[in-house]
Amino acid sequence: MTQADAEAKAPPAAKLTLLTLTTMVVGSMVGAGVFSLPRRFAQETGVAGALIAWAVAGTGMLMLAFVFQRLAIRRPDLDAGVYAYAKAGFGEYLGFFSAFGYWASACVGNVTYWVLIMSTIGAIAPALGEGDTVLAVVLSSVGLWAFFFLIRRGVKEAAAINRIVTVAKVVPILVFVILALFYLKPDVFAENWGGADYAGSLFQQVKGTMLATVFVFLGVEGASVYSRHAKRREDVGRATILGFLSVFAIFASVTIVSYGLMPMSEIAELRQPSMAEVLEHAVGNWGQVFVSVGLIVSVLGAYLAWTLMAAEVLFVAAKDEDMPRFLGRSIGDDVPAPALMMTTLLTQVVLVVTLFSDDAFNFALDLTSALTLIPFLLAAGFAVKIARAGPGSDLVFAALATVYTAFLLYAAGLKYLLVSFIIYAPATILFVMARREQGRQLFSPRELVILAVSIAGAILGIVALALGWISL
Repeated sequence: MTQADAEAKAPPAAKLTLLTLTTMVVGSMVGAGVFSLPRRFAQETGVAGALIAWAVAGTGMLMLAFVFQRLAIRRPDLDAGVYAYAKAGFGEYLGFFSAFGYWASACVGNVTYWVLIMSTIGAIAPALGEGDTVLAVVLSSVGLWAFFFLIRRGVKEAAAINRIVTVAKVVPILVFVILALFYLKPDVFAENWGGADYAGSLFQQVKGTMLATVFVFLGVEGASVYSRHAKRREDVGRATILGFLSVFAIFASVTIVSYGLMPMSEIAELRQPSMAEVLEHAVGNWGQVFVSVGLIVSVLGAYLAWTLMAAEVLFVAAKDEDMPRFLGRSIGDDVPAPALMMTTLLTQVVLVVTLFSDDAFNFALDLTSALTLIPFLLAAGFAVKIARAGPGSDLVFAALATVYTAFLLYAAGLKYLLVSFIIYAPATILFVMARREQGRQLFSPRELVILAVSIAGAILGIVALALGWISL
C-alpha cells in the first residue's frame, strides 16, 4: 500500500490540519516550564547571562525546528519523526533507544506538571508542600488516571480539548509580561544585570540555564510525532516553525521582565510557581491567584498533549516492529490503548520517586531535558547525513543543530547522563521481546557494543547513587 493509499483510508478523525498541528506544538511547549522560569534562571544567572542563554537556545532550537521541517518534506515516508529519523540514520537499536528515550522524557516531564499543580495549591494547603508530599502524590495519582480514561475515549476528543486549553493558557502569560513591563523598576533591573555573587562566571551562568531552556522548548518536534495524522505532509514542517516562533518571545520575555521586579537573589528563593509570586510582589495577592489559575489550566493542557505524543511514539515504534507487538494495538477512534497504559504507569512510578528527591521539580525538569537530548542529537545527525545531497542551507541547519545538542549534553553534566543510562539500559528488554517475536538474532556485533556501553553507564550510575557521588 502506498503512502497516499494509507492516508486515503485513514479515518477522518486522524486527519489533522495545519491549525491543529500548530496548536498541538504550542500546547505541548507552553506548560509547567514557563511558570517556573523566573526562579530557575535567578538561581543560575543575571540579565546578561539570561539574554545570552536565550540567544543560544533560541538559535539552537530554531535550527532543530528547521531540521524537523526539512526532514518532514524530504522524508515523508518516515512517521513519528524523532524516533523514525534516528532509526533511518543509525540503525534499529539506536532508533529503539531514541523512541524509548523520547517516550521516557515525556513521562518524566508529565511528573513536573503534577508537582507544579500541587505546589501551586500548596500555597493555601500546606499539607501539599511543594508538590512532593505523600498527600500531593496521592492527589496527583488521582488526576493522572482521570486523564488516562479521558484520553482513552479518543484522540479526536482530546485534540479538541487541547485547542481550547492552548488559547486559554496563553492569556495569563501575556498579561504577566504586560504587567511586569508596567511595574518594572530600572534600578532593580540594572542591579541584576551581571548576576549575584553565587552565579559564577558568565559562561557558568549560561551553561547552568541550558537544561531549563531545553525543557520549555520540548514540543518543538510535536508536529513530526503526529506526521501520520497530518492531512498534508507539508503542514508538519510549517506547524513546527509557526509553533516555535509563537512561543519563543513569550518564554524569553517572562524571564527577562522578572529581573526588573525583584533582586535575583530573592527570586531564587521563591516557591514554585515563581511567576505567580513575582507578580504578587508587583501587584498584590490577586496577581498570584490570577497566574496560579492560568498555570493549572496551562499545565493540564500540556499534560494532555504530552501524554498523547508519548503514546504515539510507542505505538508507531511497535508498528515498525521495534517495540513488542502489544504496544501497536489500538482501540476505537485510533487510540493506542496499551501504549497509553504504559505511559501512565511510568509517569506513576516517577511520581512516587519524587518523594525521595531533594528538589522534585528541578530534578524531574532536568532529567526530562537530558533524556530528550539523545533523540534530538540522533535526529540532527540524520539530517546532516541526508543534507549532503540537498541545498547548502539544509546542511548548515543540520550541522548547527548537531553542535547545539552536543553542547547541551555537555551542559547537562555527568549526573544526568548517568541517570539517563539507568533508565535506558533496562529498556533493552522491550527490544529483545520485539526481536524474539520476529524470530531474529537478538543483537548484531555493532548493537552488542551499544548494549555494553549502556549497561556500563547504568552500573556506574547505580554505584554513583549508592556511594553518594550523585543524588536525586
